[in-house]
Amino acid sequence: MNTNKKPLFLLIGPTAVGKTAISIDIAKKINAEIISADSMQIYKYMNIGTAKITEDEKEGIKHYMIDIVYPDEKFSVSDYQSRTKKCIDKILKRNKLPMVVGGTGLYINSLVYDLDFTEARSNLQLRKQFYNLAKEQGNQYLLNKLKEVDPKSASRIHVNDTKRIVRALEIYYETGKPMSHYYNNFRKPNPEYNIAMVCLTMDRKKLYKRINKRVDIMVEEGLIDEVKNLLKMGYTEDLTSMKGLGYKEIIGYLNGEYSYEEAIRILKRNTRRFAKRQLTWFRRDNRIKWINVDDFDNKNELTEYIIKYVKEKINI
Repeated sequence: MNTNKKPLFLLIGPTAVGKTAISIDIAKKINAEIISADSMQIYKYMNIGTAKITEDEKEGIKHYMIDIVYPDEKFSVSDYQSRTKKCIDKILKRNKLPMVVGGTGLYINSLVYDLDFTEARSNLQLRKQFYNLAKEQGNQYLLNKLKEVDPKSASRIHVNDTKRIVRALEIYYETGKPMSHYYNNFRKPNPEYNIAMVCLTMDRKKLYKRINKRVDIMVEEGLIDEVKNLLKMGYTEDLTSMKGLGYKEIIGYLNGEYSYEEAIRILKRNTRRFAKRQLTWFRRDNRIKWINVDDFDNKNELTEYIIKYVKEKINI
């Protein structure tokens, strides 16, 4: 083991698996501070639809990379990578363990693999054109365009994932290189960090029930009013943030595209599909320690098991 490497612990997993509550327990016991790896929790004002951790839930544990940009500000994986690396160094200087918690695959990969995003810059005008094309011609048309220039990326992106299709096209037409060019090093570990990665999972049916329940709770807590307020504040539906899970479905209802009941059904379905994609993404990395939460009698037993693994893995 190279002791010059910086220790880094990542607790990842699909939405609604229970990462937040477990991460607080672990952080308190191993003197850690938490960095979010959630591409929606970066946005201010977007709290209910992102299941953002509350101050009470933090239980005094310092969190980073939450509420850092406004919903109309651009924010790339490259931005996440550079800002998170600074957070990691800050946490280590405080003699604490940096603990990354979340489920956004690209954010996680930007830390655990040696990726250079410097060329993969954003072009908002180009992005808007592709979103308009998706509206006019449909997602399949857009995915077919991507297949022509970047078949590798196209084969890995679901036809319903407009955001990633658009980003892949944007990268190609902005840099002249396919998105897959920038991700060819996904199997080259980042030499900066001594990494322990744990992915939480559970029985699929149980996870889907938890997702459905979470959506019901979001609606009860005022998700529809949150979306209405964002629109009143001038954050339009064409923004990347407003195309996020939990927001685009409610906007569709508010626009009269479908009923309230249908909006909730679509949101539950889309969230289940998202969780499935997250699990598929994480399975690509053989360094991940998979832990089924159903195998433990209680939360304390689970956290102790995770802590034991992390301590052995990165020698803390």
